[in-house]
Amino acid sequence: MGVLRELEDGCETTVGRLRQVVDAMDVEMHAGLASEGGSKLKMLLTFVDNLPSGNEKGTYYALDLGGTNFRVLRVQLGGFRSSILDKDVERQAIPQHLMTGTSKDLFDFIASSLQQFVEKEGNGSAPSFVRRRDLGFTFSFPVKQLSVSSGLLIKWTKGFAIEDMVGKEVGECLDQALTRKGLDMRVAALVNDTVGTLALGHYHDADTVAAVIIGTGTNACYLERTDAIIKCQGLLTTSGGMVVNMEWGNFWSSYLPRTSYDIDLDRNSPNPNDQGFEKMISGMYLGDIVRRVVLRMSQESDIFGPASPRLSRRFILRTPLMAAMHEDDSPELTEVARILKDVLEISDVPLKVRKLIVRICDVVTRRAARLAAAGIVGILKKIGRDGSGGITSGRNRSDIKMRRTVVAIEGSLYTSYTMFREYLHEALTEILGEDIAQHVILKVTEDGSGIGAALLAASHSSYTVDTVQ
Repeated sequence: MGVLRELEDGCETTVGRLRQVVDAMDVEMHAGLASEGGSKLKMLLTFVDNLPSGNEKGTYYALDLGGTNFRVLRVQLGGFRSSILDKDVERQAIPQHLMTGTSKDLFDFIASSLQQFVEKEGNGSAPSFVRRRDLGFTFSFPVKQLSVSSGLLIKWTKGFAIEDMVGKEVGECLDQALTRKGLDMRVAALVNDTVGTLALGHYHDADTVAAVIIGTGTNACYLERTDAIIKCQGLLTTSGGMVVNMEWGNFWSSYLPRTSYDIDLDRNSPNPNDQGFEKMISGMYLGDIVRRVVLRMSQESDIFGPASPRLSRRFILRTPLMAAMHEDDSPELTEVARILKDVLEISDVPLKVRKLIVRICDVVTRRAARLAAAGIVGILKKIGRDGSGGITSGRNRSDIKMRRTVVAIEGSLYTSYTMFREYLHEALTEILGEDIAQHVILKVTEDGSGIGAALLAASHSSYTVDTVQ
């Protein structure tokens, strides 16, 4: 069918094409580190220069505010790598009126919840603090970081609109609310969820050099040499390195295989010309790309019977539904038939056409996974972990001793969508070659935005060893 053939051609990701994307990612990373606004990649400094080592001890708290829910966590560390002795988590919804009220009201609400949670630490008795507690704060909104524990809110997203907060220092807002509640705690680390994922990965495995989240949205961060961060001359860290938050969803290159469906999706989005990479690879958008292809097919032929008005509704086909159709292994593709009928109101679709739907899902997902793989290799190339040997590439590749390299990864698209994960791994091996790829390990972490933030509070604590039992 013409539409499918055109889609396959438009989404083509040959190894040659993927290597061009790798090179483009590397170039953009260099540009973003050289000057503010020098690239579509923001390459934000996090001031995190001490990743958890596994030796941390004691009790640390974390607060995770990423959307309409927030979570409070307590993590007890035993001082041996991978020995998180205990963790408690509490999730709470943020009342609608607080999302558009004042910053004082929001942070007082959060501090109150934290206070109630802390009081449970001593089984109802007063908390047994011998000293102030350190808190990791995951705040998943755009922030201009000033230090490891402070940053200015650039703008709200995800339905929040607290005007008096924009331009304010986030850590200070929380610290003041904690003081008002009489809580002896302070923000030791203000981070985003990707940095938390890297911290958790590094706590469990010291060879972890980068972290990627591929879920509803997507982002990546990695450990950079401080002297390579040219836009911040004179920056010194004791470790000689610093975590850089790439904000890679905004990556763009003319080598990305873009179709008319991507162009339309972008044009009709709230943020046109923004987050171009994210719109091709993340869970928020894949289902809608498939819907747009099916819509066009239904307009150009009658294979789906009479046109369904549901097909014109944006984001009606969510990515988990698309994944369920893609991974339907029943001989009659009954899951595909059910979703077409229940969600898109397209009934009595013959098996041949159901197979066509699966093929469309496959093309869109394969492209997304392979581009994500190219992005990961781009990071590895930037830090000399792709086996190309950088400056010494005149030497034979086999001479180069490739170090074990771990990338921490989180997000439902990778963890829950088997086909996506398999396509990503396959592309990683194709781009790097088998000899190098065997040294690159993708490790799933669980709850970087929670546990990772508590670990960062521990590694950036004002107390190196916690003597409180």
